[in-house]
Amino acid sequence: MMHSHRFMKSAALALSGLLLTACASFDQQQGVARANRDVGEFAQGELLLARSETERQQQQRVSAQLLGEPLGQTQAVQLMLANSPSFQALMAQNWWEAANAAQSGRIANPVFTFESVTKGSESELSRFFSFGLLDLLTLPQRSAMAERRIEQAQLRLASDIVERVTQVRQAWVRAVAASQSFSYAQQVYDSAQVSAELARRMEAVGNFNRLTRARHQAFYADAATQLVLARQSQLARREELVRLLGLDSEQARLLRLPERLPALPRQAMSEQEVGQQLGGQRLDIQLARATLDAAARAQGLVGITSRIDIELKAIEGSSSGAGGELTRSRGYEIGLRLPIFDWGSMQRDAMSAQTLAAANALEATVRAAGSGVRESYSAYRAAYEISRHYKDEVIPLRQVMAEENILRYNGMIIGVFELLADARDQVSAVISAISADQQFWLADAALRANLIGRPMAAGMAALAATPSAAPAGH
Repeated sequence: MMHSHRFMKSAALALSGLLLTACASFDQQQGVARANRDVGEFAQGELLLARSETERQQQQRVSAQLLGEPLGQTQAVQLMLANSPSFQALMAQNWWEAANAAQSGRIANPVFTFESVTKGSESELSRFFSFGLLDLLTLPQRSAMAERRIEQAQLRLASDIVERVTQVRQAWVRAVAASQSFSYAQQVYDSAQVSAELARRMEAVGNFNRLTRARHQAFYADAATQLVLARQSQLARREELVRLLGLDSEQARLLRLPERLPALPRQAMSEQEVGQQLGGQRLDIQLARATLDAAARAQGLVGITSRIDIELKAIEGSSSGAGGELTRSRGYEIGLRLPIFDWGSMQRDAMSAQTLAAANALEATVRAAGSGVRESYSAYRAAYEISRHYKDEVIPLRQVMAEENILRYNGMIIGVFELLADARDQVSAVISAISADQQFWLADAALRANLIGRPMAAGMAALAATPSAAPAGH
């Protein structure tokens, strides 16, 4: 029995030494640290997977602090990182994926078998220690392949984080813009209500005909409809943001947003600035390259394992005869899988196809990167120029027109209906300016995500309809 222990100990030590030097592994804390290095600056917040009650309480304190004041765009992202269960699920899913990838680089544990056979007065004791020899010999390749899969998981996590952060930024923009638009829609409604009431009174005393009065009433009815739609849009956009932030009912009640969108930057990003940020470190290119590396290594491994498999079995036994003499035996047994029914050609073809697809996917990603950024930057610049045009031209002109109409009204050149119509036109222009601001900040968020390697939609939406013409006054 002492020989058996030495036998097992020697074999176990040899295997342990090999496994320790070749096995892939993944540490969750190091994975989070890697994600912080990759996208922490983009997210402007610290990523953390809360695994203990202490960490969860810390995140709750951060969330409460952020909800204690109006929530800016950067603070909205920080609140999502600290508070959203969906984001925590994303982090945990990455942990699971990376751990499974590391596990795939390891081989099955060896099998120890003890056998006792008695034949009449004779008895035999045998001990078998067996493992897949080919698995052991290809362990470095398996480990390297697992490392590539871990790298893929880390890059997918970084890309998913960029997407979540961009979604929060855009949802925040839409929520604030919807709140602003609702406030101005309320002003249009109030003006239309006053105009409709005056028209009704003018008709009652014979100064308006039915058609003129009906025009004012129709505009009032349309303004009421637009107000209801604006109120619903405000609620829908706010709830969209609430879901992305992962707020519960009490937190949603505490959520306060700024009254208006941020001011436009004095200058838009130049093509040179965008070009400097566009390089080979894009997440999508890194992920495509890691996918190709993993496929190539898997193809090399399958090229071996699809043809042959070897199992090695070490044997130590002892037998006792009728006279009580003890005979010891040692040896080994090698098992080969014979490629009679399956030569592994389909496995090799499948892996060749996978590698070829990954190589072409990498080339496609590299080629599409520049085009996607150019389109995203074009949308960004167009939105900036339109929003700047409203700020520098349209709104100042509307302000001048409003001042002149007040002077004309005071001089009894125009009546109250013309003054109300001009006020409504001015508010409609402001609503269009808000829509232009919203489109710019949506395009800004999409461009920043595209530059880091996570393309997001940045199409130019219709900014605003032309303000409705006011009904003719008296």
